Amino acid sequence: MAVSSETGNAPDPVTKAGYELEFEDTFDGPNLDRNRWSPYYLPHWSSRSATAARYRIDDGNLRLRIDEAHAPWCPEWDGDVRVSSLQTGQFSGPLGSAVGQLQFDDGLQVREEQTEQRLYTPQYGVIETRFQAIADPRCMVALWMIGFEDEPERSGEICIAEIFGRNMSEGRAAVGMGIHPFGDPSLKDQFAAEVLSIDATEFHVYTAEWTQDFVSFFVDGELIKTVWQSPSYPMQLMLGVYEFPAGEFGTTSGRRRRGGGDLPYPKEFVVDYVRGWRRASG
Repeated sequence: MAVSSETGNAPDPVTKAGYELEFEDTFDGPNLDRNRWSPYYLPHWSSRSATAARYRIDDGNLRLRIDEAHAPWCPEWDGDVRVSSLQTGQFSGPLGSAVGQLQFDDGLQVREEQTEQRLYTPQYGVIETRFQAIADPRCMVALWMIGFEDEPERSGEICIAEIFGRNMSEGRAAVGMGIHPFGDPSLKDQFAAEVLSIDATEFHVYTAEWTQDFVSFFVDGELIKTVWQSPSYPMQLMLGVYEFPAGEFGTTSGRRRRGGGDLPYPKEFVVDYVRGWRRASG
């Protein structure tokens, strides 16, 4: 893949050598494009009403947010975690079954039946986004891909960029990228948070080139690392912001302090664009 000729954190060119654009959302319209995105986070393990994303679109940006009154998405299995997330596919089994995407805990059961969706489920290509992370110690933002999981072993993850507010400081950020196997026996875990000299609260471009043999990860057009393995099945995009329960940040005069350093609500994850390319024919 030809890396960006741009410098700094400017948007990457839409044209990439050897690839042709097949998916693009620059969030220029007034409403979310429901032909590209489903505004629910793994609703089969909870419900559409409990997992509906909170967001707004303005000035050509998507703003996914966590509100103060935001309820946990799946308290039975994920405690007090709160999420606003979009995804480009949906697969799960009948009510009460254990069939569903992202088996993040033991004993999961489908709580609400869902209609199957394949809005954008590529197999290989380049996936790219430009966004601003949130400098809040309880928040994490990410663009990642999971297997469509119509077969249990098609369940690996490619994490394009995952940034925790607690791992950010002035001029530095740890950006998670790599592969998690989950239920795919052909993959091994190769994931790490790479420490980069960037201000992640500003816009930066995060890219993954996914081929049959490897996945390469880029930030602002610069190659960060290559992982020499690859999921070999369709995957869907997951784009979201997460807020975790207040943790303990030490003691003061024998009293525990909880949730120190939090930003005020709403906590907004600002996304400029998401694009996907397939290998050019011929």
